[in-house]
Amino acid sequence: MTASPSPAELFRHSLRLLLDKDIAGWVRLWDDDGVLEFPFAPEGWPRRLEGKAAVLDYMRDYPDHIDLQAFPDLTIHRTDDPATVVVEMRGVGRLVKSEEPFDMRYIAVVTVADGRFTHYRDYWNPLALPQDGTADFTGRGR
Repeated sequence: MTASPSPAELFRHSLRLLLDKDIAGWVRLWDDDGVLEFPFAPEGWPRRLEGKAAVLDYMRDYPDHIDLQAFPDLTIHRTDDPATVVVEMRGVGRLVKSEEPFDMRYIAVVTVADGRFTHYRDYWNPLALPQDGTADFTGRGR
């Protein structure tokens, strides 16, 4: 029997999957009842996704809109709760439609149980997205 990955190991693995454009693999890292929250989501964008199916629906077309190429700045902080980490990171790449550069800083609070994401609060900056809608990969935004 192998031990479950630590929250930091699971998070690092999830970033590799995103860079590989393996959204199905990334979603497999989620607990069936996992919750993904976006506290700073702009009006018209989802603020809370409940369950693995909702996460897959949200992320399914991500590589068609944002071509992530690197996470050059990554710091993972441990917390008093061994199941939870706080992550500071920067994702860079390009917007597929416009070919414009993509450069976003994130803070995430991530909780893991049994090697799966159970709760992920993603504090991304909606003001950093182009206002023309080219980064709306959800189909639910503007």
